[in-house]
Amino acid sequence: MIIRNETKGSKPKGGVMKITFAGCGDAFGSGGRFNTCFHVRCQSSCFLIDCGASSMIALKAQQLDPNEIETILITHFHGDHFGGLPYFMLDAQFFSKRRAPLQVLGPPGLKERFADVMETAFPGSSKTAPKFELTFEELVPGTSRVVGDKEITTAQVRHGPPEGPFHAYRIGVDDKVLAYTGDTEWVDELIEIGHNADLLIAEAYFYDKKVPLHLDLQTLEGKLHLIHPKRLILTHMNDDMLSRLTELSHECAYDGLQVLI
Repeated sequence: MIIRNETKGSKPKGGVMKITFAGCGDAFGSGGRFNTCFHVRCQSSCFLIDCGASSMIALKAQQLDPNEIETILITHFHGDHFGGLPYFMLDAQFFSKRRAPLQVLGPPGLKERFADVMETAFPGSSKTAPKFELTFEELVPGTSRVVGDKEITTAQVRHGPPEGPFHAYRIGVDDKVLAYTGDTEWVDELIEIGHNADLLIAEAYFYDKKVPLHLDLQTLEGKLHLIHPKRLILTHMNDDMLSRLTELSHECAYDGLQVLI
């Protein structure tokens, strides 16, 4: 079900998770889309999956309150998935006056990479103590971790050097499962991450062109019988994919799309 008229900040009705694709674009602004930033609201929590460089613009364009976000899950440290954190943090510190705790979870090296990206964007900012509790937790690939109402399972995927770190996520809340491939070429770990998920959000960067480190739709389609998601939404599409939207038989993300599962 696509939600078009529900109040942006409202809790999900008729579902366990309400996902807003604040940003679903690639690193290069294909189609004028914002970088990856998925806003997920549950009955008792609110979290982000990735926080790309344009995420503060995207969240505010969708009238999504950043102070309601309790957790940010990071798949990897590329700017279009991670580069929005400095803006999120400084907005929280100086403008939205955040006081509620914030937890950031991601691959190994998270805390060091966070300091790096803060210093790159705003020199000196990593040394400023926030006025709210800020914690970091590194998630080991192939493990599960309960965070509040969420069971988060991680898998190592391949979007750069084999050691990564690059994560895919499977997130369970009550009896619903949201899965996300992250950016990756095909790896068999995606079968377990997405298996029978209520919603699989999958990168489909190319239509049929095979390139290292990214997933093309043709390859994904050849594996769907193994994954068997209940619902599939394609994301992170380049201009070639976006030019084919009217031809595709799959649901495709766009900035502002809201769905319930």
